[in-house]
Amino acid sequence: MTSIRFVVYSDYLCPWCYNASVRLREIEAEYAGAVELEWRSYLLRPERREHSDPKAALEKFRRYTESWRRPASESPSGDFQVWSSDEGPPSHSVPAHLVSKAAARVSPESFRAMHERLMRAYFSQNRDISSSETLRSLWDELALPKDAFEVSREPALLDEVLGDHREALELGATGVPAVQLEGNPAVIVGAHPVELYRRWVDRSLERAANPEPAAN
Repeated sequence: MTSIRFVVYSDYLCPWCYNASVRLREIEAEYAGAVELEWRSYLLRPERREHSDPKAALEKFRRYTESWRRPASESPSGDFQVWSSDEGPPSHSVPAHLVSKAAARVSPESFRAMHERLMRAYFSQNRDISSSETLRSLWDELALPKDAFEVSREPALLDEVLGDHREALELGATGVPAVQLEGNPAVIVGAHPVELYRRWVDRSLERAANPEPAAN
């Protein structure tokens, strides 16, 4: 069977990445065995932020999450809830990526479960996914091997996260979600309709199945 791979640069703090994840998972299921998704890190907030007035920062963050109503209005979309908890705001993007990559070291299925759980925890349940306590709780909820969580603290994994981010910038990804067909240097930025992704997949599969003959 002809198959193609898409590399997806994404951040767990990006609402549009949540929508893209929902749509690309739909495409992956529709083209079962013919489309593979490889998720890589992009850091909208690469450095930790410390707030001198945590209460004021949380209220400002609550107002910001009102903007999630826009991606929530699209279809299909993730499940969004304007921030109602007393957790947060998230300090930076890195911790969630470290934990998702640690889950990937366990198995592809573990990564998939953690990837989806992180987005649901943040956007639907208003949990601070930059908090080590929250991340450990999510890990335990998924019944992943307890010792494997410690992999998220390894310097090599941080290097991998930062390397993914640099790679995306070098490719010209000015934002996320950003999708690249493996072997093609171009990236498409934005959470596009399922139909656009479907047309892209159909064209790519056709070209892969019927490559142009090499010039003499």
